[in-house]
Amino acid sequence: MQHRIALAGLLIAPLLFAADQPAAPVKVTRLEKPEKALKIEVTVPAKLDDVWTAFTTGPGLNTWLWSDCTVDLRPGGEWTAHYPGGKTGGGAIVAFAPLRSVEMRAMAPEQFSTVRSERTRALFEFEAAGAETHVTLTQTGWKQGKEWDDAYDYLAKGNAQLLGQLWYRFAKGPIDWK
Repeated sequence: MQHRIALAGLLIAPLLFAADQPAAPVKVTRLEKPEKALKIEVTVPAKLDDVWTAFTTGPGLNTWLWSDCTVDLRPGGEWTAHYPGGKTGGGAIVAFAPLRSVEMRAMAPEQFSTVRSERTRALFEFEAAGAETHVTLTQTGWKQGKEWDDAYDYLAKGNAQLLGQLWYRFAKGPIDWK
């Protein structure tokens, strides 16, 4: 089955979920206080080491996010998917704690040019839960205005798809991009 991707995420939230794919158990919470935030959670059916590798290495990202990804796991390093036509999604790594968290200055999709240039903060946290791994994305740094509100709504869905795709990679296997 061929999969197609569209930019839709904080980083990029690929739209890979075809009708025959099971829905991932992703929970989205929209927060207004103490600051506006998106909190997106999923429990991935894999051990922490495997989920961490899939999330923090280029070859790992290539198994679930897109076929051409780069990860330079260090403060200031990139976490980027390179799409056809020169489009990119992802962010710049601010900090990380091995097997615990990755914090990024996240790029919004191109249609949200102000949000993309000013960026939001995306904190991905990983917690072992027996043979599974609980992944939480907390996205903050939202400002006021129509474009920011539109990006917030868009990314509530897009980043749920992003984490859903990570879940799918372990529930059903790596994605064949050919």
